[in-house]
Amino acid sequence: MLERLAGTATTDFGAPDSIAKRDTRPLGAPEAKRIAALLNAAWVIFDEVIAGAPAELGKGPRGGGRDRDQIADHVFGAEGAYVRKLGLRLSPPARDDRHGIAEFRAAIADVIGKASNGKALVERGWPQRYAARRIAWHALDHAWEIQDRSTPSKG
Repeated sequence: MLERLAGTATTDFGAPDSIAKRDTRPLGAPEAKRIAALLNAAWVIFDEVIAGAPAELGKGPRGGGRDRDQIADHVFGAEGAYVRKLGLRLSPPARDDRHGIAEFRAAIADVIGKASNGKALVERGWPQRYAARRIAWHALDHAWEIQDRSTPSKG
């Protein structure tokens, strides 16, 4: 199924920003569990990249860019905003609170992993398919950024 969506400043940056009609179809339990598992896999990759990256990352071509811990804080902070789109009222845990992170992510995966009518769970919220894609994209995009900037440039 092909669907074209209008782009925005967010999509110009490379991030998913539009909810496709397919995202709003009823969501059966097997697919819901699968997308929750894919989201969990994205978090595993993000955590592995964070754990293996140097604290100070290479700078961009113009000398800028955040370091590892700033990126990790940004990802966790964004997830604190994203959960509201799923009807959850959770604050993101501190980056070094492994138990808190596990509970926070489990709450997100629990909502995403439930069968539903496919519609947004709250007014002005996100359907589970879109939420899983957006949250996973964000974690993976920054994991790739960290990996790219962890490797010394070949001048």
